[in-house]
Amino acid sequence: MHQIHHQQLLHLAPHREAGDPIVMKTMSTSNHGRMTWRTRTLMTSTKVSEKGIFLRPIPLSMSAATCLHILGHQDRVRCVAFSPDGKRIASGSDDNMVRIWDAETQVMVGVPLRGHTGCVMSVAFSPDGRHLVSGSQDATARIWNAETQVTVGGPLRGHEGHVSSVAFSLDGKRLASGSHDRTIRIWDIVTQEMVGGPLCGRVTSIAFSPNSKHVASGAWNKTVTIWDVVTQEVVGGPLPGQEGSVSSVAFSPDGKRLASGSDDKGIRIWNVETQVMEGGPLLGHTHWVTSVAFSPDGRRIASGSCDTTVRIWDTQVQAMVGGPLLGHTSRVTSVAFSPDGKRVVSGSWDKTVRIWDIAGVLRRHGEW
Repeated sequence: MHQIHHQQLLHLAPHREAGDPIVMKTMSTSNHGRMTWRTRTLMTSTKVSEKGIFLRPIPLSMSAATCLHILGHQDRVRCVAFSPDGKRIASGSDDNMVRIWDAETQVMVGVPLRGHTGCVMSVAFSPDGRHLVSGSQDATARIWNAETQVTVGGPLRGHEGHVSSVAFSLDGKRLASGSHDRTIRIWDIVTQEMVGGPLCGRVTSIAFSPNSKHVASGAWNKTVTIWDVVTQEVVGGPLPGQEGSVSSVAFSPDGKRLASGSDDKGIRIWNVETQVMEGGPLLGHTHWVTSVAFSPDGRRIASGSCDTTVRIWDTQVQAMVGGPLLGHTSRVTSVAFSPDGKRVVSGSWDKTVRIWDIAGVLRRHGEW
């Protein structure tokens, strides 16, 4: 039997059955009072009671990752994003608010950003980090000054349904918004006027290409489409292959590949030029894939899922190299890499934001 120190066992979910995985968390506190969590997964051969008593834990073969845990939202966290300099994290929630966090201290910067009258479904920083955009269930998008935390101009109106996804162009001149009203709209950042669209499609997620010329969209009809921002014509796809709704799309940093996550539990990587899927789908999640993100060097993909886990994938060998990273107690809704590629932030319906230090995980796989 493996020995478990009581100070390491912080909490267990009640009524687990034999053979279910359990997360054992070790906490360390710095001189500044910041808590750092290291997670480890165990399997049990006996039933776990409400009091957290269990016998015969069996360690699983997985890589541990240091996890910093941020509390603050009063409801489900829908979306997260790193600032371009990696110093800030933005999160949006069903509490209708956006919060900005110091990525180092995990302390909220300023006050919650208020203005939306519906849950915040998507957030994104501008390329220079000066602005933040949020999309909401109230059918609007809002642009915020990331420093002063006040809105810049009025809300962007035009959609007739939930704004489920927002993205800045890399040149900082345009903003794209995708909505449940089945349209994509392109906005001028300065004038806040619509300059493109509406592009029609059953949109769940959008992403700007690195050259700012194209927008990719994932859709309820199990397809991925690439649009020319200027001509508003379809220049790629619809890319078939998914067996479920496409919940997330992301361009690689060089713009040559496009990743998609689907309700069919798989992740697919597409060659943008040939529009052919590279290899097979990346499989491992046991529920819908809700979010995908490329690392800054394009070598890895982070994914979040309704199975409550975060996973890290190698895009070349198309295999999981990190995870499953466990700790969230409800579906993971959003993931994003830090600019240095050493951390991943995740948001969840468990009302928390978590920052994962994945350097150790990748080092075990010879990545670093």
